Amino acid sequence: MALLEAADVVAGYGETDILHGVSITVDDGEIVTIIGPNGCGKSTLMKTLAGLVKVRSGAIRFQEEDISGAPPERVVGKGLCYVPQSANIFASLSIRENLEMGAFLRKDDYRGRINDMFDLFPDLAQSPGRQAHTLSGGQRQMLAIARALMLDPSLLLLDEPSAGLSPAMLNLVFERIVDINATGVAMLLVEHNAREALGMSSRGYVLVNGENRLEDSGPELLNNPEISRLYLGGR
Repeated sequence: MALLEAADVVAGYGETDILHGVSITVDDGEIVTIIGPNGCGKSTLMKTLAGLVKVRSGAIRFQEEDISGAPPERVVGKGLCYVPQSANIFASLSIRENLEMGAFLRKDDYRGRINDMFDLFPDLAQSPGRQAHTLSGGQRQMLAIARALMLDPSLLLLDEPSAGLSPAMLNLVFERIVDINATGVAMLLVEHNAREALGMSSRGYVLVNGENRLEDSGPELLNNPEISRLYLGGR
């Protein structure tokens, strides 16, 4: 069943359209990866899905409800959470305070959910009072993901979750993405480490110049010689 459907979405900034009729779907429990050259509209698409960029035409449906013009807080309340590539934590707050901020829409006791996040990300549990600006890049990324998970989303949008990370931290973040997905949370990724991301994805999309260029299963995209040459570092 389709959890998220974007159909012929046009969006952009000012007078300029960045997305020119993009269509994607994410089904329940899937990991889907979007790849493409720099400037092709990947991040704009993520922001549009999250309600941060206005849809000019086309439609976005989440859990069978049209959210095309919905404000970000309503989108989050529906169970779609977005983790941007940068500025994704409150640097002046502690680890625990960041997680508490992530629970801002919850009406119940969220302390158990904080403990769940500490179980999932043991690095964060070691010093919950530590200020976020002192964390490493990988720890910050884990905190950003954990903060988004505080609302028990059905779909998590991750924009370049491995950007700037060491190889060890990169592997750890990808492992946690798989672990989170195993709990039933669907994932939509934009990721420059395309080979690793497609390797764990059900499906993938190739975006070029703000348009759909190709859709296929993760394995098929990995084995496509043209895709490998252009986007995966192959020859």
